[in-house]
Amino acid sequence: MRSESIWQAFRANFLGQAPEWYKLTILAFLIINPIVYWAVGPYVVGWLMVGEFIFTLAMALKCYPLQPGGLLAFEAVLMGLTSPATVYHEIEAALEVLLLLIFMVAGIHFLRDMLLYIFTKVLVRVRSKVMLALIFSLLGAVLSAFLDALTVTAVVITVATGFYSVYHKVASGKHFDDEHDAQADEGVDELKRSDLAQFRAFLRSLMMHAAVGTALGGVTTLVGEPQNIIIGNDAGWNFIEFFFRMAPVTLPVLVLGLLTVIFLEVTGMFGYGARIPPAVLKIMEEFEEYESSKLTPRDKLSIAAQAVVAIWLVFGLMFHLAAVGLIGLSVIIFATTFSGIIEEHRIGHAFEEALPFTALLVVFFAIVAMINDQGLFDPVTHAVLSLEGNMRIAALYAANGFLSSISDNVFVATVYVSEVGKALAEGMIDRDTFDLMAVAINTGTNIPSVATPNGQAAFLFLLTSALAPLIRLSYMRMVIMALPYTIIMSLAGFVAVYFWLQPATQILYEKGLIHHHHEMPTLIAGETAKEKGGH
Repeated sequence: MRSESIWQAFRANFLGQAPEWYKLTILAFLIINPIVYWAVGPYVVGWLMVGEFIFTLAMALKCYPLQPGGLLAFEAVLMGLTSPATVYHEIEAALEVLLLLIFMVAGIHFLRDMLLYIFTKVLVRVRSKVMLALIFSLLGAVLSAFLDALTVTAVVITVATGFYSVYHKVASGKHFDDEHDAQADEGVDELKRSDLAQFRAFLRSLMMHAAVGTALGGVTTLVGEPQNIIIGNDAGWNFIEFFFRMAPVTLPVLVLGLLTVIFLEVTGMFGYGARIPPAVLKIMEEFEEYESSKLTPRDKLSIAAQAVVAIWLVFGLMFHLAAVGLIGLSVIIFATTFSGIIEEHRIGHAFEEALPFTALLVVFFAIVAMINDQGLFDPVTHAVLSLEGNMRIAALYAANGFLSSISDNVFVATVYVSEVGKALAEGMIDRDTFDLMAVAINTGTNIPSVATPNGQAAFLFLLTSALAPLIRLSYMRMVIMALPYTIIMSLAGFVAVYFWLQPATQILYEKGLIHHHHEMPTLIAGETAKEKGGH
């Protein structure tokens, strides 16, 4: 065997399985940045590195952004574009978000049996495809309003993968309990291949309705998406106030989103409308009966206990009984206690989904620290603030929407809420305008980001799951299927922000559903304390 040179070994190890062109691009970034810094200065190289970081987010399917993005963040600190102390301060200000990701996502993992039970019953019992699509979208929306969109998507993926595997197994001449590889079509009976293709199209449409549903619901509440809690925290809004603040934009978008579900299923446009073949439905019903007959009293009690814990979760969030992450921790304790899960390795497994994204979020904060220290977004912020009246709120929505559709919505929201916070501290806007801008940032980063898998973590999770190749869901197919939703939801959001947000907010003030805030947002108050030496 020919021995590897040191350079070949380095190329093989550096970013692992990522394509060769991608590895060379990241290396080029790391080499060029110090040269640009030396030749032109920190402001230009700062913008260059923001562009490079957005590139790593947009190319998330080639390589998880933690490693290349982390290298860029580390280089920014080494070049003095920000400092470890500033990065730590950004992380400290977002501690509640990190606790949400660590504990809430893991907590919902232990409610999966109950969620799986609900989705399975719905899939088998509802005959109308339009009604089924609506229910999946609504379930995705309602669950994502209180749980984490990633976890809800994970549950729907588990249900769809299970049903696909069952039919594929039976179509290959096997029994429910037999071992089977659902990726290989060679064993599928020729007569059943058309049914399989139709079943794939049926599952594809359901998965997309559910994924868009998580975006429709995720934007409405404090815990629906990670950026919501960053924005809510900075503005000092609790769970109830956050909901009412967003409602003038989120409720019209929700209604139009659900009407889009009906339109797509009735017309069959953009790859929707496929019905479940009768032969497949019969097998699914038999499988559901078979699984139900296997449930022991212990299994049933475990599902009931999870339902009670889910009620506690909603109650705890609505009345803001504790920080969101701590409520998530209580869900872990209660759900595992009453489901008999006491082994360390089984509890540890639940944290696997959230921790990579938690680490990536810390890298976001390093880039945000660089943006703040170098004043990179000051011209953009000043341009938006120079607009008059509703137009500047709508422009903020549009800017966040565009950036979120090509990169990550959590990163974009973190940057912009920091910028409008600084504008408030400098007296460029008043507190009521800050609140309206916070709504525009939240809705802007959540709604138009359904355009591509890059913007929505739930979409990216679906695209990179084991289910996507089984049901032939590619990147471009996902973009095309999301297109009608993107257009209708984004336009509805823009119109609501431009025409309706300000008068509706005034009505909410008069009704006493929201309150005028006279104090500074927590983000800015933290900055002030830090400047005075109180950090």
